[in-house]
Amino acid sequence: MKGKFVWGLAVAACVVLVSAWVIAGTTVSDVIKMNTKGYTAHTKGIVEFTHKKHAEDYKIACGDCHHDKDGKPLTNLKAGDNVQGCIECHKIPGEKPKGKDAPKLSQKEALQYHAEAMHQNCQGCHKE
Repeated sequence: MKGKFVWGLAVAACVVLVSAWVIAGTTVSDVIKMNTKGYTAHTKGIVEFTHKKHAEDYKIACGDCHHDKDGKPLTNLKAGDNVQGCIECHKIPGEKPKGKDAPKLSQKEALQYHAEAMHQNCQGCHKE
């Protein structure tokens, strides 16, 4: 009888620990520091993005920011889903080349630059 109780207690403890681990791995931080590791140095301050405020207070859907490789919104995301960081697809740190000698780039080519993608995504609401 005592062995069954100990066994049941051990199973319950494992369930609690695994549940806590799963929940911890799927929570979204309220504040996400946009400290992208692809940059050797940042020329401007690190933006602190308030995910919860954008999602709950401003009613911005996940797909308004998160998109697939073709730029189509990811409409099936839920809070806690694992998503890639922007730099995973927009792989070139910084802005596109500028100036009179800079190559003319299509929008698709320009969006390979991380800063260009971030600016396009954020400046729709944040004009300044």
